[in-house]
Amino acid sequence: MDEIKQSEHLDALRNVIDPDLHLNIVDLGLIYGVEQKEGTVDIQMTLTTPGCPYGPYLLHQVDQTLKGQPGVEEVNVDVVWDPPWGPERMSEAAKLELGFDL
Repeated sequence: MDEIKQSEHLDALRNVIDPDLHLNIVDLGLIYGVEQKEGTVDIQMTLTTPGCPYGPYLLHQVDQTLKGQPGVEEVNVDVVWDPPWGPERMSEAAKLELGFDL
């Protein structure tokens, strides 16, 4: 997939907000990979914890958000736990918003 298309998908996913942390899933570092082959987008993502109560909601939002992108017919979301998520995966902006030291 070209970098422009990947960037467009990541920009769209910035509209998916974690209801608990009130930050988007890209800046939280929950998106591990984005690939598009023809009309199918494959997403590798994680959650902040395996028992995240908002997991189903976030997966649905990712699916619906990307299906709204031009040329996307199907979205496959693979939830991965390795490597585990940690605050070091967050963007600097997200860390500042949540009060982490840089």
